[in-house]
Amino acid sequence: MTWTFLIVVLAVVAVPGPDFVVTLRNTLAGGQVTGAATAAGVGVASVIQGTLGSIGLGTLIVQSRPVFMTLKWLGIAYLVLLAGQSLRSAWRGQYNGTHQDAEPGQRRRGLRQGFLCNITNPKMFVFYLSLLPQFVGAEAPLWSWLGHAWTLPLIGTAWLLVIVVLGAAIREKLLRRATRRVIDTTSGLALLGFSGRLALQHD
Repeated sequence: MTWTFLIVVLAVVAVPGPDFVVTLRNTLAGGQVTGAATAAGVGVASVIQGTLGSIGLGTLIVQSRPVFMTLKWLGIAYLVLLAGQSLRSAWRGQYNGTHQDAEPGQRRRGLRQGFLCNITNPKMFVFYLSLLPQFVGAEAPLWSWLGHAWTLPLIGTAWLLVIVVLGAAIREKLLRRATRRVIDTTSGLALLGFSGRLALQHD
C-alpha cells in the first residue's frame, strides 16, 4: 500500500457527504452512543461495498443498468426520507428528553440509518472500481485487494468517530430548542442537496 493511495483515501474521507451529515445530526440528537452506532453502520456498509468490488460483484452492479439505477433511486429516496424527517422535526420543534442518553431503539435506528445511507449509494461501487485498479495489480492476491478496499471504511469510520466525540462534547450547548431547529433545518436541506446532486449526475 502506497502513500499516494492513503492520501487519496484521506482526501475522499475529508469531503463531507451524506454520511457525515447523518452521523453529526444523530450525535447531536441522540448523544455519543447513537452517533457511534451511525458511524458503525456507515463502516459496515463500506466494508461490504469494498468487498463486493474486490471479488468482482461490484462490476456486475455497475454494469447492470437496471440494478444500478434501482440502487441509485433507492439511495435518492432514502436521502429524501431522512431530509423530510429532519425538516419535520425542525417544523414541529418538539425535543422532549434530549438531555437523556440514547435508548436502545435510538442506537438501532442510528445503526440502520448509517448503513442504509451508505449501502444505497451506487457511486461508492463506481469509486472502488475506478480507484482500486490504479493501485492493485490485476494478478494481485485477494488479500491485497481487500486490504486496499477496507482502508477506506477503516479511516472513514475513524474520522466519523472523531466527529461523534467532538459533536458530543458540544451537544449540551446545542440542545436549546431554537438551536436544534436550526441544526435540523440545515441537515434536512443538506440531505436534499445531496439527493438532488445524485439524481442529476449522469451515469
